[in-house]
Amino acid sequence: MPKPAATVRPNTWEFLRDAMIAPTGFREYDARWQYPEAINLPGVTALGVGLGTQMHARGIEPVIAVGNDYRDYSLSIKNALILGLMQAGIHVKDIGPALSPMAYFAQFHLDAPAVAMVTASHNPNGWTGVKMGFERPLTHGPDEMAELRDIVLEGRGELRPGGGYEFVDGVREAYLDDLVGDFRMTRKLKVVCATGNGTASAFAPELFRRLGVEVVDSHNTLDYTFPHYNPNPEAMEMLHDMSASVKASGADLALGFDGDGDRCGVVDDEGEEIFADKVGVIMARDLSKIYPNATFVADVKSTGLYASDPELIANGVTADYWKTGHSHMKRRVHALGALAGFEKSGHYFLAEPIGRGYDCGMRVAVEICKLMDRNPEMSMSDLRRALPVTWSMPTLSPHAADEEKYDILARIVARLEGVTEFAGRKVAQVITVNGARVILDNGSWGLVRASSNTPNLVVVCESTQSEAELRAIFTAIDEVIRTEPGVGEYDQTF
Repeated sequence: MPKPAATVRPNTWEFLRDAMIAPTGFREYDARWQYPEAINLPGVTALGVGLGTQMHARGIEPVIAVGNDYRDYSLSIKNALILGLMQAGIHVKDIGPALSPMAYFAQFHLDAPAVAMVTASHNPNGWTGVKMGFERPLTHGPDEMAELRDIVLEGRGELRPGGGYEFVDGVREAYLDDLVGDFRMTRKLKVVCATGNGTASAFAPELFRRLGVEVVDSHNTLDYTFPHYNPNPEAMEMLHDMSASVKASGADLALGFDGDGDRCGVVDDEGEEIFADKVGVIMARDLSKIYPNATFVADVKSTGLYASDPELIANGVTADYWKTGHSHMKRRVHALGALAGFEKSGHYFLAEPIGRGYDCGMRVAVEICKLMDRNPEMSMSDLRRALPVTWSMPTLSPHAADEEKYDILARIVARLEGVTEFAGRKVAQVITVNGARVILDNGSWGLVRASSNTPNLVVVCESTQSEAELRAIFTAIDEVIRTEPGVGEYDQTF
């Protein structure tokens, strides 16, 4: 295979013929590009050849399950990827339109050694990408992504005979059957189901009804133009909309899902938007009663309550804080034999005997319904209020170019590593496993890291004391960030 070009001018003969792939699309644990500005269809085919070549090089049986999310261009991207996989001698099992966790499920259901899911995840329209993996339930991490990048960009993809194609019907139904099992609600539960017109619209309402849940539909008609908001339950726009639906309907809670269904967001019966890391603590409390002495992994963006909550401590919980990112977290949960992993973004990784270890927003929704069923005297707001009080903020993402963000972050981390006082308090520790998490002597903290998926930095803060201290920590972090002229405006405010 020839080396792909980094840029090819659109509306030219070469754009339809020659592979174009921007190198920045190969990220820490999946691949994402703006389409067609940063990758064209021949480039996607070259990516497929590279992925197939990587499978052969690693001795993976040449069979892969492939799916696509519900965007108007995702089928074209998937077909171009499939062409490249087949050219590399891979037998493709096409499962059709899917959620990312449905594709991960297909690896188990079809006994497929590999998976490739065409999705832009929660990124807005105009983005595309691939989540891929060989060793279920894991997906590519930095080493595998770097290897794939080099194969593709250096033109080392190998064409082989033996490729094949089959469309496999019925995976969606098997996935839903697996999620529901034999569970039915014993308490009445009314849930706002929010999908933002994304792929989860074809799954979540039916799932809830099969569980015996009364559904309040919220933007559950498939529409790849996303007419109301981009489906992302970490974004305040979606959470605010979910809150309004709860208040208007008198629902017990709202559950919302991102564009490819691997994340879940929660709003309680009072319309309070509960950030996903706090929901994780509520789930961890419930699960640790059933599975005492469990290990839970939390990402570095998450609340400190996993380590400090008295109820989790009493239940013998071991808390482990790890790198943000679905692939990093899956691998850490797997390596430690943890019961679950929780990310502030809403990616939850429920391992055996609850789930299979991959991130699945639908599985999380089922387990939240089960949690409510096990606590019939409690509302979601009761469960929220039972947690120790901390003050936290949504994830904020100031712009930083993909080509510059890691160098920018390295300079910011170097400045933060040396601080002894921050936001008016002494610094107890600076954790640099993933960016810099500055922990104060009262347990409050502020984090800055680089986004793995988009041209941004990521900022999260939490205070154990007050809203005022939370804002002071954010201001202190932001002052350091603003020493870098390459950092732009934030995507949202709080």
